[in-house]
Amino acid sequence: MLENKVRELRARFRWTQQDLADSIGVTRQTIGLIEKGDYSPSVTMALKIAKVFHVTVEEVFSLKGED
Repeated sequence: MLENKVRELRARFRWTQQDLADSIGVTRQTIGLIEKGDYSPSVTMALKIAKVFHVTVEEVFSLKGED
């Protein structure tokens, strides 16, 4: 299962779901689904999310149970 730190990163940057959605070209609903773990983003979307927060993809997304 894919885990993510999108919500935590948004909080650190004081961004709303809409702010993040606008910055990567998706809907607010998509960001909400990603944060809840109900949607796995494409590689391109994952890279865009990491880029806007100035972190690596691995700092945002990880596989549960994988070390």
